Amino acid sequence: MSARKAVKPLRSIAIFGAVGALVAGIALPAFASSKPSEAAPTTVQQLAAVDAQSLVVASQATAAPLARGTFSATTPEEIAKKKAEEAAAAAASTATASTSSRFNTAGYALTSPGSGEVRYPLPMGSWNVSRTVGGGHNGADMLAPAGTPIYAAAGGVVRASAESIGGYGVAVMLDSVVGGQRVQTTYGHMLYNSRQVQTGQTVSAGQLIGYVGSTGRSTANHLHFEVWINGGLVEPMSWLSVNAG
Repeated sequence: MSARKAVKPLRSIAIFGAVGALVAGIALPAFASSKPSEAAPTTVQQLAAVDAQSLVVASQATAAPLARGTFSATTPEEIAKKKAEEAAAAAASTATASTSSRFNTAGYALTSPGSGEVRYPLPMGSWNVSRTVGGGHNGADMLAPAGTPIYAAAGGVVRASAESIGGYGVAVMLDSVVGGQRVQTTYGHMLYNSRQVQTGQTVSAGQLIGYVGSTGRSTANHLHFEVWINGGLVEPMSWLSVNAG
């Protein structure tokens, strides 16, 4: 009986030992295979890099220098500004083309014919006088087709040039000296955007300054032409007939 009792504890120990060995043989390799090696990724960024093969860790990212000449705008503000400038240029070009199409330059020189210090303000044969000085009207209305060139009757300095000067509408005013006398000439009712000279500019006799229109207080295409000598109003057609050449 004593021998049997001694064998039972040994058999139990052997069984527990075998079970333990079996468990260790299964668990240890699995644990060993799941344990990170020294070369395995250790951060989220590194793991993602392994998966995607394209991640750049923020601390390692550097901005590549860009040459200014390789692009035209870098910020939304610059892009918006550039687009606005392009749109403005396109609009100006369209307006200029639209206005230019109304100029009746065919067959007309861009400089008034003649060689004298006084020239006719419209090409000869292109106009008729419908009204002259009198009854509160200070100039001659020279009827001509819209877009007919208007020339400086005398050389001088532009006293005024604007898209709206009272009843004159689009107009140019010149200060000149002719034969030792101070002469002021006015050219009214021009086409919009047709003025060729600006205030303060020096012009020569016969120089193109604008085109005939019907702006301001006007009911038909014509040039309102005024002449003042030494501050006094004169009849412009008579002055031209005597002095223009």
